[in-house]
Amino acid sequence: MASTIGHTAKVLRTSYQKSVAAYWDSEQAPVNLRLCEVDGLYHHHYGGPESTRDRRVIEELHRLETAQAEVLLDHLGSITAQDQLLDAGSGRGGTSFMAHQRFGCAVDGVTISEHQVGFANSQAGERGVAGQVPVHVVDLTAQTIPYWELRAQSSVATGIEDPFLTAYKEGSFHYLLIAADRT
Repeated sequence: MASTIGHTAKVLRTSYQKSVAAYWDSEQAPVNLRLCEVDGLYHHHYGGPESTRDRRVIEELHRLETAQAEVLLDHLGSITAQDQLLDAGSGRGGTSFMAHQRFGCAVDGVTISEHQVGFANSQAGERGVAGQVPVHVVDLTAQTIPYWELRAQSSVATGIEDPFLTAYKEGSFHYLLIAADRT
């Protein structure tokens, strides 16, 4: 395949194509560059027709969230139907439902949002697992602070850590640590 460097005028015809190329030409976010350190592969591909972009992004985000939850579940070790899990920061319960489906055990979810609790418990009822996957209101803000303090001093700090810490400590922003634990 011949190089296209210097031939972008022939390739980039629409303003959308030019804006995407301009973004990636100037993008230097360390997190994107550091991700390849795992195995040397870079993954930045969000192309396609603009008319279907939003649908494709939503589908990809869902696939990625599901894959992240699968990785978490893969690392829980030997879980049996007699065990009980805690999904801290469960939100609307997706990971809790996945854990229950995979292991057959009880899973308690916790979130700070009453709306998410209502939504998740409604979903549990519709799925027929209300007794096995209840979600409760719990504020875990204080437990997130050590993570952000450590990250602020790490080689992967991005600059967002101090605003997050300030917001947590002032009680003006809530971000929940997603975790699962065997009880």
